[in-house]
Amino acid sequence: MAAKKSGSRLETEIERCRSEGQWDRIPELVRQLSAKLISNDDLGELLLGEAKLQQYLKENPIKQGYSPRGARPQLVEVRKHLTAALDRGNLKSEYMQEAHLLMAKLSYVEGDYREATSIYSRVGLDEVQLVGIPMYRLSMIAEAYATKGLCLEKVPVASPVSNRNTDRDQEIITCYEKSGDIALLYLQEMEKALSTGLHNRSPKPGPVSQEQELGYFLETGLQRAHVIHFKNGNLTRGVGRFREILRAIETRTTQNLRMTIARQLAEILLRGMCEQSYWSPLEDPPHPSPLDDPLRQASRAKDYALSRRPRVYSGESIFCPQENTEEALLLLLISESMANRDAVLSRIPEHNNDRIISLQSASVVYDLLTIALGRRGQYEMLSECLERAMKFAFEEFHLWYQFALSLMAAGKSARAVRVLKECIRLKPDDPTIPLLAVKLCIGTLHWLEEGERFAKMVVDMGEKASEFRAKGYLAIGLVYSLKASDASLRGMQEEYQKKALGAFQRAQSLSPTDHIAVFYLALQLAVSRQIPEALGYVRQALQLQGDDAHSLHLLALLLSAQKHYHDALNIIEMALSEYPENFILLFTKVKLETVCRGPDEALLTCKHMLQIWKSCYNLTNPSDSGRGSSLLDRAIADRRQLNTMTLPDFSDPETGSVHATSVAASRVEQALSEVASSLQSSAPKQGPLHPWMTLAQIWLHAAEVYIGMGKPTEATACTQEAASLFPMSHNVLFMKGQVAELRGNMDEAKRWYEEALSISPTHVKTMQRLGLILHQLGRYSLAEKVLRDAVQVNSTAHDVWNSLGEVLQAQGNDDAATECFLTALEMEASSPILPFTIIPRTL
Repeated sequence: MAAKKSGSRLETEIERCRSEGQWDRIPELVRQLSAKLISNDDLGELLLGEAKLQQYLKENPIKQGYSPRGARPQLVEVRKHLTAALDRGNLKSEYMQEAHLLMAKLSYVEGDYREATSIYSRVGLDEVQLVGIPMYRLSMIAEAYATKGLCLEKVPVASPVSNRNTDRDQEIITCYEKSGDIALLYLQEMEKALSTGLHNRSPKPGPVSQEQELGYFLETGLQRAHVIHFKNGNLTRGVGRFREILRAIETRTTQNLRMTIARQLAEILLRGMCEQSYWSPLEDPPHPSPLDDPLRQASRAKDYALSRRPRVYSGESIFCPQENTEEALLLLLISESMANRDAVLSRIPEHNNDRIISLQSASVVYDLLTIALGRRGQYEMLSECLERAMKFAFEEFHLWYQFALSLMAAGKSARAVRVLKECIRLKPDDPTIPLLAVKLCIGTLHWLEEGERFAKMVVDMGEKASEFRAKGYLAIGLVYSLKASDASLRGMQEEYQKKALGAFQRAQSLSPTDHIAVFYLALQLAVSRQIPEALGYVRQALQLQGDDAHSLHLLALLLSAQKHYHDALNIIEMALSEYPENFILLFTKVKLETVCRGPDEALLTCKHMLQIWKSCYNLTNPSDSGRGSSLLDRAIADRRQLNTMTLPDFSDPETGSVHATSVAASRVEQALSEVASSLQSSAPKQGPLHPWMTLAQIWLHAAEVYIGMGKPTEATACTQEAASLFPMSHNVLFMKGQVAELRGNMDEAKRWYEEALSISPTHVKTMQRLGLILHQLGRYSLAEKVLRDAVQVNSTAHDVWNSLGEVLQAQGNDDAATECFLTALEMEASSPILPFTIIPRTL
């Protein structure tokens, strides 16, 4: 009785060692087993043969493209042990099956593929039971199916008939799919046993291996089937196989495999499958599928059954994707989580290879995430994902650069510039990186000093920058041009304008076929009021790029400066035929139509702009009170898609491009408008401000047209629509002052103008109107000061010079007044319908 119990314990220990791959302990356990019963000699031979074969494979691992080298001394010993066990015929039937499976595996390792295939045919591999067997036998059966598939791939088909080839391919695929399913079942059972501490109750517990190694055969069984599907042009079955593996309950051993498969499936979904050919994981694939090669005949469904299958995730609340990008994103987020969890961050030399592999794996996941999220415009989410990648990013340019680009796309410009600085440190000879930084600095950030430093980096590269050197001079020219607009002293303005012209000329000489360099040269000449020269260069720009919207716009403004309003309107209409949704062109059209065709035509254009705005941006106007509804159609739609919309930034329909003061003013306006909106309990504006700013400007243009028609009621209604969007905007407050003036209420107008100037102290139009009201109220000294400040801000504003002349004349200073009137006439002779600076100056 005691001997039987001892033997049972010994067999349990042997079974545990076989399951956990502790082959070095098997010889000692076999000696103990042989001492108990002589009839165990055959089993001992089997165990020794298996242990030596596995030990050989551990010391000489099989890799992809393996070439057998015949029988080795170690393998000769293995064959002796297995032959002895088989020849005597004393083994139980299940051990006899195991011996045959090991003999077939040995034949494969030695390169005798026909012999291995013959053994598998004799043993009846498909008849081997999976229920109620030890865990190690599941591993043996899974390896046997994989080995059979490998042998079938090596052995040529006897007949070259097409049907025979198809049948052979299907048999090979079935072997690999069975191997993969049984391997997953084995790993799940092992995980379950380890987690319940089953083996720790054995009499002589050895060290429990927490990390199972797949080995070549199990890994082949899990990974080879879908490769053959794809090779045969059967994308549908390949995707289905990927999904089957991923739906199986995860184990620690399969984590890396799952991450690889998830990444590969995501790549197929993103690059090889469109929305029309997608099917949900819980649905049957379409037949015939547009994904498959029509010239290949392949089975659509499994043609085998297993008595046990791997457990899969199931439940009522499990998420199931409904489109290809959704499934790809889910897979990539899972892969990203696993990559971050298993990241190797140690910099010691011993971990160098592991760290490189970990980085490469994570980089592929983040690149695919960039594709998936970029397609949906989800740059905010992408930047958050790439921020998590920074743990890998020490001295890794690619991840830093991707992070910077995602921040740019998400509108996080300030942070993007800081990340680009690190990119410049990692790759100092790449001129495109500082150029991207300049683009951000001269845009909404308005960091002109920083922008100048980045631009000079490109210029200082000299010949290294090659064709980008011209872009460097272009960037410097834009910085100086914007500095000239910001300068409060005329001397500084002229100095920066001269520097800007020089930089643009240098850019144009380095790249004479670049229409952008010629265009900005023309624009700078126009801002400097050198109209004939500007006309020559803008025509040259149009010869290089005839459909450039900004060049056509500048040509129209130059024609309007020469008072050729009808020609200018024709140019604008021609440009709008190419760019019908360009709001800056439409604003100019409203101004020109007011002059050329009357206010009624201008109002129709305003109505058309609202319709375009509605079609471009699926948003809801937060003020749906009905004001202005009898004047123009209201823009009403769903606002949920706002996050993907952007517009070129122009802060003011009158004063044009962004200035340092207007940047500050816009931030004040935004804060005050949000407070005012919350007090009015109106719906908050979501997403970027540009679409809402555009809508407000449409209403303000309509209000201005009504003021020109002498209709204060309609102008008030339009102004209120703009005020519901930005109640504290200086443009809105200025328009309220205009309406009050039209009604003859000068004190109210003065109050509105003063409020507008408290938000934007350099708004020239407001300063000019306030100066006139102070003049009418007899406060000449204060009126003169306000108007002189306005001239300091914009020395080309002819209205301001004229108003200043009127104030000086009223004070009896006729000489100074005459000079102001002459300057006003000179400025008015070259004044466009809208300031030249309304055209964005961006890189």
